[in-house]
Amino acid sequence: MQAALKIVLEPIFEADFAECSFGFRPKRSTHDALQVLVDEAWRGRRWVVETDIANCFSAIPQDKLMQAVEERISDRTVLGLLRAALRAGVLEDGQVRREVTGTPQGGPLSPLLCNVYLHQLDRVWDIRQHGVLVRYCDDLVVMCSTRQQAQEALARLKTVLAGLGLELKATKTRIVHLTEGKGAEGFDFLGFHHRWVRARGTVSPRRVCFLARWPSRKATQHARDRIRQLTERKRLWLPDEWVVQELNRFLRGWGGYFQYGNSARVFDAISQYALERFAAFVGKRHQRSRRWGMRKVTCASPDNLGLITLCGTVIAPRPFRPWKVTAARRR
Repeated sequence: MQAALKIVLEPIFEADFAECSFGFRPKRSTHDALQVLVDEAWRGRRWVVETDIANCFSAIPQDKLMQAVEERISDRTVLGLLRAALRAGVLEDGQVRREVTGTPQGGPLSPLLCNVYLHQLDRVWDIRQHGVLVRYCDDLVVMCSTRQQAQEALARLKTVLAGLGLELKATKTRIVHLTEGKGAEGFDFLGFHHRWVRARGTVSPRRVCFLARWPSRKATQHARDRIRQLTERKRLWLPDEWVVQELNRFLRGWGGYFQYGNSARVFDAISQYALERFAAFVGKRHQRSRRWGMRKVTCASPDNLGLITLCGTVIAPRPFRPWKVTAARRR
């Protein structure tokens, strides 16, 4: 029923959504949002407000959400179904728990309802006064030209969200100045760590600087944890081919997302870590040493027993050049 509601509602609201919204929208992706950061940093907006909304999906007031929906929807049957979906509740230990706030988390309708509610923030945002807003559902970044503008943008976010019954997550809210050099700060957004760097081989006075990005520490640790899970001792009963297939499946998915960035060093490290873990797995499976397993994987096999590598798959972003065009030219 939620999926049917989404099919009906999405085209109506999609016609009104602002350009600054990227999350869970048709024909828009995380890399479209990331490209905006590259372009705006190149334009000189290097004061960044990094934040997200605390408990966004569970904190949205249902009455105000319905008011936002009713601005565009007048069909009473559709509105009745939507109210029923919001009030359906959750069955836990035989007891039905109904919340008075929030959207049905995990359902196909929740991201759309979140965008409908936060569209009230998007449409009152003034780019000239407060900078360029980039919103991916409840994750927010504002690219500003000066510190004062960044501070005003943060204050504006707090004011507007307070009127919507929401608040920013204090632990993830900060203002970052993108500058090059040792000790320079960066920020995390959509799995990437972003930092202003100077291109190699360039010297003063013509220094080519740009906003680089690579997998964040959290994303890198997730990759290591997943590789470790796939090569645990309790899986020694599995054939080597099955483990390789699962490792390759994860590496292709993880690398397919993070290849659109300056991720070469991280890719090398993750590929080497996967090789070492798999070699140790092979050694344990045959009751031999790690060194024996490494020789069997790298020397006795021409292709590391089928284990893929992420090296050489990076596609670096370019300012004012859509990432899809850059990827197509690379291929």
